[in-house]
Amino acid sequence: MDSPTNKTPQDGWRQEPGEASLSEANSTIPIPEGKPHWRRFLAFVGPGALVAVGYMDPGNWATNLAGGSKFAFSLLSVVLISNLMAILLQAMSLRLGIATGRDLAQACRDHYPRPVALFLWVLAEIAIAATDLAELIGAAVALNLLFGLPLLWGLILTAFDVLLLLMLQNRGFRWIEAFVMVLIFTIFVCFGIELVLAKPEWSAVLRGYIPTHQILTQPQMLYIAIGILGATVMPHNLYLHSSIVQTRNYKRDLAGKKEAIKYATLDSTIALMLALLVNSAMLILAATVFFKAGRTEMADITEAYGLLTPLLGTTLASTLFGVALLACGQNATITGTLSGQIVMEGFLNFRVAPWIRRLITRLIAIVPAVAVTAIHGSKGTTDLLVLSQVILSLQLSFAVFPLLLFTSDPKKMGGFVNPPWMNVLGWLTGLTIAGFNLYLLLVTFGILQHG
Repeated sequence: MDSPTNKTPQDGWRQEPGEASLSEANSTIPIPEGKPHWRRFLAFVGPGALVAVGYMDPGNWATNLAGGSKFAFSLLSVVLISNLMAILLQAMSLRLGIATGRDLAQACRDHYPRPVALFLWVLAEIAIAATDLAELIGAAVALNLLFGLPLLWGLILTAFDVLLLLMLQNRGFRWIEAFVMVLIFTIFVCFGIELVLAKPEWSAVLRGYIPTHQILTQPQMLYIAIGILGATVMPHNLYLHSSIVQTRNYKRDLAGKKEAIKYATLDSTIALMLALLVNSAMLILAATVFFKAGRTEMADITEAYGLLTPLLGTTLASTLFGVALLACGQNATITGTLSGQIVMEGFLNFRVAPWIRRLITRLIAIVPAVAVTAIHGSKGTTDLLVLSQVILSLQLSFAVFPLLLFTSDPKKMGGFVNPPWMNVLGWLTGLTIAGFNLYLLLVTFGILQHG
């Protein structure tokens, strides 16, 4: 019989857990026994990269470009604060998955009455479709910029990336992680070269990370700051992270879970700091190139691509920008599909073949994208991109607050409940995000003016 300290906490849930989260990959990645700490840590590296993808997807590009071109480096402090909030929430997400053996979707199913759980499931599906829409448009725009492929054909072509994901899934979860890491490295290198070409004033860059009162007192700056915050924390990442940390075959006892939480948190934090560098690089590039040239209304990805070559004096600048965008879109579409599978299986306790799940998710996103592009062209896709971010903002709190409730409940978490400092910061973060996103929605729908 299990001792109270080693027993998985069950008395805080309305029902027993169902099938393991992402069961085909659950506990499939071995943790080396009797090896140095760094070797054991490397076995946990990977989920953080998949999560970091959501923090540099095409939905982030417009807000970073707008912030840098309009206000130079002033909003770097918002990028930093948003990233710290993300690190905290992702740490809670992985803690939930490891401590309870449930992902966030399963936890909602096992805690809330069925009608509430179904409502949360519908909201999560809408959020994933909105995420997929942003990734679809980003990849199509990148193909248009790099190869001149019409947006409509680019949208249709990106539907076939389901084949790539299925091939990687069949090879094992480590292959998915490796592919994503290669694309993240590509994005990192592209923006690194861009910054070398742009030659920013680094003393001004460092000052930009210090918050100023102007962010709150200037309505237009506040509006873009909230947009950066809203585009940073993605609801599907909270479901995703709580599941994929369970792919590691750590011992499901007190000591094993403690070690898993420690190494998974380190993996997540490092990966999200890299995402911070990429988001910072986008804003720094916009500030150095566009703000300096007086192009202060830069928020359109296509226009930014076209102006990089004449302003920096080399076609390499525009090409690297397009390659990074394509890598971001392709990366995010993989994690979006995994999130869709986790959400459907977790909330409904219902499994479906991965290719069917992928097709459903992609069709929900591609139909409106193709229809709007065919009728309104590139302007329509830009509007759709903005709408997708509004939908994500609206849904975010419905993922954040259940996460906070579960991880602060000692009955559910046992000895792995959030420490008091994490609870305080977590609720402060959740309420801040909810308040800012409400403001953003009111402005978007014309109820409030942002100046």
